Amino acid sequence: MTAALQDDEIDYDYAISVAERAMRHMSQHRIPPTPENFRVWASYAQGAPASLKRTIDVLIGNKRAFDAQTNRDLSATFAESEPGAAGASQQLSAVVDAARAFLSTAIADNKSQMRTIGDAAGAVSNGADPKLLVESLVKELSKAATRASKLEQNFAASSRELDTIRHSLEKAEERSKTDMLTGLPNRRGFDEFLRLAQTAAMEKGDPLGLLLIDVDHFKRFNDDFGHNVGDQVLKLLGGVLKERVRENDLAARYGGEELIVVLPAADMNTCAAVAERIRTSIAEAKITRRASGEALPGITVSIGVAQFRPGEPAAEFIERCDNALYAAKSSGRNRVMTEHQLGSDLLAS
Repeated sequence: MTAALQDDEIDYDYAISVAERAMRHMSQHRIPPTPENFRVWASYAQGAPASLKRTIDVLIGNKRAFDAQTNRDLSATFAESEPGAAGASQQLSAVVDAARAFLSTAIADNKSQMRTIGDAAGAVSNGADPKLLVESLVKELSKAATRASKLEQNFAASSRELDTIRHSLEKAEERSKTDMLTGLPNRRGFDEFLRLAQTAAMEKGDPLGLLLIDVDHFKRFNDDFGHNVGDQVLKLLGGVLKERVRENDLAARYGGEELIVVLPAADMNTCAAVAERIRTSIAEAKITRRASGEALPGITVSIGVAQFRPGEPAAEFIERCDNALYAAKSSGRNRVMTEHQLGSDLLAS
């Protein structure tokens, strides 16, 4: 989180007023005044970043309790440091220093040029040779044009360097949220997407679906054929999920052989249909051992499906989906089970 409050930009009274507002909010919602929580609520008190203020306003509007998990989620989502930022700080510092030097040179040159023009104006008043004055001014203007051209080139080079740094940071951020084996978002990428999807669902009143997918008898692939084959199975599943979800959905590797799909604006019937298409596609897929071409046993998955309840923590949402997955596996595997199909004991809030 890049806080709007900076020590070199504010006065003491303003800092105190922001701190007092933050503490009032934290007291009102019974939030422990830890450094991490205070950073979040000081930013909220200033209204920046806008995404943080919007998220907290929605949580308050839905009477969401700011428990320990919610506070950790907010702190993690709007963390101050981003992956790759530390490695780029020296580059950014060098670019800023260079830009400052360029500007200092330009200011000095402009002052020199203005003095020359002022001297020329005085010389005209004193009856100096107009021809010599014109030659002097033309020479000075030529120098100024050359300096301006060099300055423009330097700034263009700095701009390109900044673009390179920004691209590097974006790539580092993307890598930090990607599972290298499947190419899907990892747990960090999923957590961030789900938090934003929950906020959007509460704002718009839209449904939000979740699928939790587990490979049936995955240990058998690793034990009988080796971990390379197990990795191949997970890559296959990653490819199927990429093909079967919409552009605004998110399929991620949740951990081990479990994958998870977030389906914004999808009701239970839609989610169940998507889950069934995924299950069928995987069951029909063929996998062979790369080294020998040997055909391997078919792959099946069990899938649990759940719908978001406005205001509930992400952990509860995922737990209900996991209950449905457990029921699918207990019922014989290779099937889809929605939370609506479970017993009333599992549906209890």
